[in-house]
Amino acid sequence: MTFGEKFKALREEKGLTQKEVAGDLGINARMITRYENGISHPRTREAYHKIADYFGVDVNYLLTENDSFVMRASEQYGARGMKQAQELIDGMSGLFAGGTLSEQDKDAVMKALQDIYWESKARNAKKYSVKVDKVDKEGSEL
Repeated sequence: MTFGEKFKALREEKGLTQKEVAGDLGINARMITRYENGISHPRTREAYHKIADYFGVDVNYLLTENDSFVMRASEQYGARGMKQAQELIDGMSGLFAGGTLSEQDKDAVMKALQDIYWESKARNAKKYSVKVDKVDKEGSEL
């Protein structure tokens, strides 16, 4: 079940309208629609916690592994990292769309890709930090 499906189910269980939830959470009603349709996700861990508290559920219930991955990319690398992470997930989801992989195998593939993503980000950060160190030591720009 996706975040949007969980969100909508929780809202409907409470008998609340999208407008009521938006007002209570302090966000635009259009964002609720975007959540429920799977177009958007909360961007921060704090937003997930606020929603979980509002509905009286554990935050881990709301987070899928993919949501957690995208949020972590956003926290570490900003909007660009978030976009790259979401594109990676969307691309891989397309490959799985009509496939014969079990859910467990799909999860294993996604986990492996996420690990590769983090390793490449770390390598790139290390390369960049070496260049910065050279600039600092030499006192000139690259």
